[in-house]
Amino acid sequence: MKHYDFDKPIERRGTDCFKWDALQAMYGREDLTPMWVADMDFRSPDFVMEAIRRRCNHEVLGYTMPSESYWRAVTAWLQKHYQIKTTKDNLHFIPGIVAGISYALLCFTQPGDRVLVTTPVYPPFLNLPKDSGRTLVASPLKIVNGRFEIDFDDFERRAEGCKVFIMSNPHNPAGTVWGTETLARIAAICERHHLLVVSDEIHADLTLPPHRHVSYSTVCETARNHSLTFMAPSKTFNIAGLGSSVCYISNPDLRKRFFGWLDALGVAGGNVFAFTAAEAAFAHGEDWLRQMLDYLNVNVRTLGNYLKENMPKVKAVLPEASYLAWLDFSAYGLSHEQLRDKLVNEARVALNDGTTFGGDAYRCCFRMNLGCPTQTLLEVLERIKEVVR
Repeated sequence: MKHYDFDKPIERRGTDCFKWDALQAMYGREDLTPMWVADMDFRSPDFVMEAIRRRCNHEVLGYTMPSESYWRAVTAWLQKHYQIKTTKDNLHFIPGIVAGISYALLCFTQPGDRVLVTTPVYPPFLNLPKDSGRTLVASPLKIVNGRFEIDFDDFERRAEGCKVFIMSNPHNPAGTVWGTETLARIAAICERHHLLVVSDEIHADLTLPPHRHVSYSTVCETARNHSLTFMAPSKTFNIAGLGSSVCYISNPDLRKRFFGWLDALGVAGGNVFAFTAAEAAFAHGEDWLRQMLDYLNVNVRTLGNYLKENMPKVKAVLPEASYLAWLDFSAYGLSHEQLRDKLVNEARVALNDGTTFGGDAYRCCFRMNLGCPTQTLLEVLERIKEVVR
């Protein structure tokens, strides 16, 4: 078995990389270590890059379509990892999950309709409903024993009158893995209140052992019949720039309506590299993914141990899936603005501002991306420790 090296730094500056090249525009300086945008600073897998190079050798990049081998790779991955037994007829290519959620809102809701989310949550979940004229309804999560959990009494109250629940599964930020019992309770509440569930499962493949991802559609017949599931190889294999995602729908009526909407928009074509890379990733990615998850687990433990020993005032929600941690610095007695200034201008690190995940309730909180060499993580933590002492 080939050994993959995740310790080797990869220079990304000057490649129009949003994570590195947008620092000046977003934070006002370039000399920061970026631990914000949710992609990894690991080299994309060699088997993906080789597949792209082989395709480039043809030297014609015309209109393309997903091949039968692409669909075989996708359906085999879904069945092996998530017990989703499907054919390509229940799947539709989409050029990215954020776009897919936007399409779902436009297809299934009208301006003014209420859309439910649980906060803190990935900012597009907040922005897409508001920007499309829908009414955002937020149910705050609670932290229990160091992990996010759903306040089901509040969730059910807020579900009343909503049309759609946009679910992050695993949850972003902090990679909380929703178990079968939690997902079943969500399904029962959403069924009682007639909500469509849009399940964003882009981080599913990055579930860290010993945790296990449960796809919402597999929990029960109710969940399968009132849901859309979005998945992608983009986070998993660090190929987010290719915009390659899929939507799975079991319910034939929902499928006909949504897939018809997508076809009317003309978004099924994708691009040649999206199909090529995804097929290679799903067909050959098992060993790479296993090693990468082991490395991420080391980073999660490194962060947890470092905080316990050096910054015990930081209240952290550590990921059970993916590479995003939620850090609450409120015990240091500094304002949110002071913390943000110290992190950027003294520690020279770019983290995601917690208020963008749900407003002022998350002041003094920041999201940290652990998808980097362990040495980089340790260097950043040393700098943060010095400025919050």
